[in-house]
Amino acid sequence: MTNDVPEGFIEFPGTMGFIETTGQLMIKQLDNDAYLGLRIEAKHCNPANICHGGMLMTFADMQLGIGAQALTGVQKFLPTVQMSCDFVAPAPNGAWLEGRTQLIKRTRSLIFATCILTADEKTVFSCSGIMKIPSDNGSFSDVALPSKK
Repeated sequence: MTNDVPEGFIEFPGTMGFIETTGQLMIKQLDNDAYLGLRIEAKHCNPANICHGGMLMTFADMQLGIGAQALTGVQKFLPTVQMSCDFVAPAPNGAWLEGRTQLIKRTRSLIFATCILTADEKTVFSCSGIMKIPSDNGSFSDVALPSKK
């Protein structure tokens, strides 16, 4: 297993709560887009030594929200209100997992998007999601993406 990280990715700051269990996430920002990355490790795998479906769903959920923030400029935590997933192919231990988000539509209160995950550049997972744009400034206060380098 290699620990190398593709060019342009930096450590994603702010790993707290549940996200601590995933291990170090990486992020790559280009213009108005953001891609998450993660090296699949044994702790992410099921007994077949492939990335567990729950881990893929967790990673995709984060990619949908972070990608939607970058694509729309909304700097708030975007809670997922719906997510539909398709497991396309196995993601092997040691592979580089990377996500990409495509914006479908933004309304006043919702963002509709799709996400594709690749493992070593092969599609392994796809999903669509709907994220709520919070109107309050309480528990969903402004969340900024890390600054670009």
